[in-house]
Amino acid sequence: MRWYNKPIDSHSLIDCASSTPTIFRRKMNEEEKAGELLNQFEQILESDPAIDEIGFVHPSLFVNLNEEASSSSDGISNVVCSADGSAVFWNRDHKLGISTDVLIPLYKEAKRALMAANRQYKGVCSTADITGVESSVCDSLSLGNGVESEVMKHSRAVLLVSSDFGTAWNSRKMVLLKKQELSILLDELLFSALVLSYAPKSEHAWSHRRWVIKLIAGKCSTLQEIVTKESELVEKIAERSKMNYRAWYHRCWLVTYMTTELSLHELKRSKNWAGLHVADHSCFHYRRQLMLRILEDRCCKQENESSSCSVKINQLWKEEIDWNEMLIKRYIGREALWLHRRFLSLFWIKHFLTGQTSLPGDWKHKTSMNNDFGIFVDNELHLLQSCSIIPDDSFDDYQAQATYSATYMLWLIKQIPDSGGVEFFEKLRTEHLNALLNKACPERSSTWDSIMAYVETSDHYVKES
Repeated sequence: MRWYNKPIDSHSLIDCASSTPTIFRRKMNEEEKAGELLNQFEQILESDPAIDEIGFVHPSLFVNLNEEASSSSDGISNVVCSADGSAVFWNRDHKLGISTDVLIPLYKEAKRALMAANRQYKGVCSTADITGVESSVCDSLSLGNGVESEVMKHSRAVLLVSSDFGTAWNSRKMVLLKKQELSILLDELLFSALVLSYAPKSEHAWSHRRWVIKLIAGKCSTLQEIVTKESELVEKIAERSKMNYRAWYHRCWLVTYMTTELSLHELKRSKNWAGLHVADHSCFHYRRQLMLRILEDRCCKQENESSSCSVKINQLWKEEIDWNEMLIKRYIGREALWLHRRFLSLFWIKHFLTGQTSLPGDWKHKTSMNNDFGIFVDNELHLLQSCSIIPDDSFDDYQAQATYSATYMLWLIKQIPDSGGVEFFEKLRTEHLNALLNKACPERSSTWDSIMAYVETSDHYVKES
């Protein structure tokens, strides 16, 4: 092997040696700037604890924000600049804007400070455990040294820049578990709401809220008020963040903490929102969870109250079915409405028409006696007839409406009990459905033929023949 030795220029060594302090000084300057940036950020958060919304702003927009602030009645500039004079923060009317240019250095510095505070906090607690010091002494020691406040302060800074940093959320849980004071837990809900203002689909933020509510549940006498505010928060976020399944999952989870009265109130209050968002499956899923909760609570009533309860639930379901039919006829071709109707019809058949329920016997008997199966069948057939009309110059929505209505009836065939099957099939002929499906969606004719063959071999048709 041959080695090639290249002579080293002495001037290169001198230049390298002279450039090393420059690089070191530049690195120190960057760290100092990042530290100053973090201090400015945390001071703003401390000076305005009522901040309820955070956003990231391009540097070019700070000029407009500054001009707007200068032209206001108070004439106070709300732009905070860094040491080099560039605008980095904007704070006014409890709104906070952060320059996109400083997000990365701010996140790195806040993360570094948080990890250092975490190590110090764990060290204090582990020392107390080893020496056998009581937890109350450990709490006062860590609080006196400001370690807890440092962990909470730096984790707040990190999460307001990056909501999915799980270590920061766990750090806050670690402190909250030792404190478990109601006021602190309520403040934590406000903080996570602030995170959701810029990251409405953050799984960590929603999960943290549920964790906090579980801690509050056993300590707060006004839990229903908190649950109501949580539901309002989800609705507010869902209005500006479409298809937010994490938010709606959180709202459905809240149903387990609702009383019957609150469930009824939520069902009534969410009706207007659902009527304006008929394509939102999540909203109707939430209504289904509320109705199941109400039904479950009624099932737990005493038997002597079952008769009056049955009438109320019967009326509740009837109103929901009528309202759903009105929406179907008003908003053509919305799949979410037809899926919601399947839920309503299935429970109407099982709980009110046939009495297949775990409720007391008196409830089942009176409910099944007071409901006419023929009325239900006629109403569904009339709905099918009104939705199966496809104008020649129609849009695709009418074809979708006809397809949804026909497939709904095919589904309903399998749900009808044997006692009402003969009456139902005397009024409904599957060849009409087959023709309707082939007209509305001819490219799936083979699929419709297979489904129709399956339906015609069902128990109802065998018994009828």
